[in-house]
Formats: sequence, structure tokens, C-alpha cells
Amino acid sequence: MMHNPPHPGEVIRALCIEPLGLSITEAAKALGVSRKALSSLLNARSGVTPEMAMRLAIAFDTTPESWLVQQMQYDLWRLSQKASLGSVQRLTPKDVR
Repeated sequence: MMHNPPHPGEVIRALCIEPLGLSITEAAKALGVSRKALSSLLNARSGVTPEMAMRLAIAFDTTPESWLVQQMQYDLWRLSQKASLGSVQRLTPKDVR
């Protein structure tokens, strides 16, 4: 697992939107989403959904899986930093008789 991975919104802003000189409004229109929805993603207030992953893949010639993997890595890292999972018990098969 990556150490402190960036939120996918940061990646979208830095590697996709800014290099193309797009405003958030222009990028949202091209993606077919509201400016509010894209802004929420770029500012890490929401995550990449499967639908958004498909939109990003089409718009930026990437794969939807790449966006979903980034989101999963981000979510798992954050969870590992704050979750108390110490009460979870490992389950093993019982002895066969």
C-alpha cells in the first residue's frame, strides 16, 4: 500500500485539468457533470465513483480502473490511519473430524 497517497482529485487537477489550461467549469462541461460535482471531487470532498471513473477515462484517454484503484488506495490508507480494527478477530476453519 502506498504511503499517504494523494486524493484522486489532486491528481486530476495537477495532471489533467491544469496542463490543458481548463477551468473547472470547462472541465465539468466536457465531463458532463455539474461544476459543483467536479469541484467537490477536486477538493477531496467526494470520491471517484465508477461513473466518474468512466467519464475521466473517456475524457483523458486513461482507464476507469486506474481512477478506481487510486480512490481505493486513498480510502484504504485513510482508514488505516484512523480506524480501530483491533476488535476484529481472525476466522479460521474448525478442525475437521
